[in-house]
Amino acid sequence: MKHKICVIGCGWLGFPLATSLVKKGHLVKGSTRSSEKITTLNSNTIEGFLVQLSSEGIIGDIENCLEGCDILVLNIPPGLRNNPETNYVKQMQYLIPFVERSSVKAIVFVSSTSVYDDSELCPIINESSQTSTTSNVALQLLTAEALFMNNSNFKTTILRFSGLYGDNRHPATFLSGKENLKNPEAPVNLIHKSDCIAIIERIIKHDVWDEIFNASAPFHPSKKDYYTSICKAQNLPLPSFNSAQKSIGKLIDSSKLAHILEYEFKIKL
Repeated sequence: MKHKICVIGCGWLGFPLATSLVKKGHLVKGSTRSSEKITTLNSNTIEGFLVQLSSEGIIGDIENCLEGCDILVLNIPPGLRNNPETNYVKQMQYLIPFVERSSVKAIVFVSSTSVYDDSELCPIINESSQTSTTSNVALQLLTAEALFMNNSNFKTTILRFSGLYGDNRHPATFLSGKENLKNPEAPVNLIHKSDCIAIIERIIKHDVWDEIFNASAPFHPSKKDYYTSICKAQNLPLPSFNSAQKSIGKLIDSSKLAHILEYEFKIKL
């Protein structure tokens, strides 16, 4: 079945997702905060709209961006680590009335596995695991998730991605040459951009709604082993790790997603 899909947030992940959806025959609208990118969207058969979400309201043509769409992919990174004063929940509260008045019937809400705390036990985390009660990032994400999941005007599936990588974006590049890095024995939790796109497309194709999924590649070496090997393979300066303190972390289990979506990860890590 072909859909008319709105992708709010056509950035590093949203833009290639939108272009892939177009190639599969869907009609796609997309939002960007950059007027220069409107031309790029339109030239890729994505109807582009300038839309910016803020804690004070929504700037731009959100009504026409949503108009006629039956599915919304909401892909707005909260940016709370770099800007902890951001009120991400307020942004979502401003958006919801526009979605309620639109033709949207189903939403893919892109969230993060940062809703779960790290611990010294490095536990296996599934969708039933305890979420954080102290982290500002986690609490805002969880509140935003609930705003959509508890709204009867549409169905929502929450996708909690672990660390995203792909193309020229890999955490090993940022860690290369760094010293005294923490948590050397903590499990790595990453997911490649191509898997993110394929998972979203499978949710849409098979109408899998009202679910929460963790999404992380099913291979979890230690941070020390993994990032050292990646830097060696790319001839980058090796990072060094501090083993004096006990590592804290978590291991993200994506078996629910793999089972329900019958999905096999393209890139294991």
